[in-house]
Amino acid sequence: MSLGDDQEGSGGYGGTGQTRTRYPEGAADVYGGARRSGRSSSRSLVTVVGVIVLLIAAIAFANRGGDDSSSSATGAGSRPDTTSTAPSGTKPVQSTPGLIPTGYAHDAQGAQSAAANYATVLVSADILKPARRAELVQQVFVTDKQAALTAKFNKAYSAEFLSKLGLDQNGDATAGHTYVSRTVPIGTKVTSASATSAAVEVWCTGLYGTAGADSTDPVTSDWFTMTLQMRWADSDWKVDSFSQKDGPAPVPGDDKASSADEMAQAVQEYGGFTYAR
Repeated sequence: MSLGDDQEGSGGYGGTGQTRTRYPEGAADVYGGARRSGRSSSRSLVTVVGVIVLLIAAIAFANRGGDDSSSSATGAGSRPDTTSTAPSGTKPVQSTPGLIPTGYAHDAQGAQSAAANYATVLVSADILKPARRAELVQQVFVTDKQAALTAKFNKAYSAEFLSKLGLDQNGDATAGHTYVSRTVPIGTKVTSASATSAAVEVWCTGLYGTAGADSTDPVTSDWFTMTLQMRWADSDWKVDSFSQKDGPAPVPGDDKASSADEMAQAVQEYGGFTYAR
């Protein structure tokens, strides 16, 4: 505010009839303990009024909405570009309920989306079912690795292994029980990438176990990280190989465990998600 500085003439000040004394520049405290002059009071008043005017103008500008013409006329500057609040991801992958999403973007972001979705499949209850396993392997893995991986899965998920989980040879739980194996990606990270390949780490949490009144393997949670070697093949991202390690895991909370019936009902009623960056 410079109104006070513009009136340096002699005589009365602002119509008050007071005579102003001008002190040499650089002098000590000119006011001391004495009463301030009319110039100081007027300057303070102008400052307060100026602040109030600025506040009113700011509130009016904020409430004005999308008046572009007014903004340019007052020189207030342009509004933030629309991209600053737009979603950061590329076009979401197309998916059909019940099927694994396909059609990922040919970039690192697309590789991460594919890896997240494939992780939910590779650690699921469906992969334990021989009737579903071959189909899932075909959808998730590159063609030249499908036969070898199918043989490895069949060997790993043998009838003996399934029996230890309380499942029959078809991967189904006994009557009155529900087998749970659901994976939830927490985040992804690309550790290396090229035009045709990418290594993606997927940090996950999940539920696994058998829900049932007399289950000896109750549903619990775990934390793990999957590393998926992705390859661009047949115009989409597919898995070339994968590995898994424990953690990182947070400190367990104090949540009260639900009953077996509540857990089984939740798994049956709540569907999973399609993941995309």
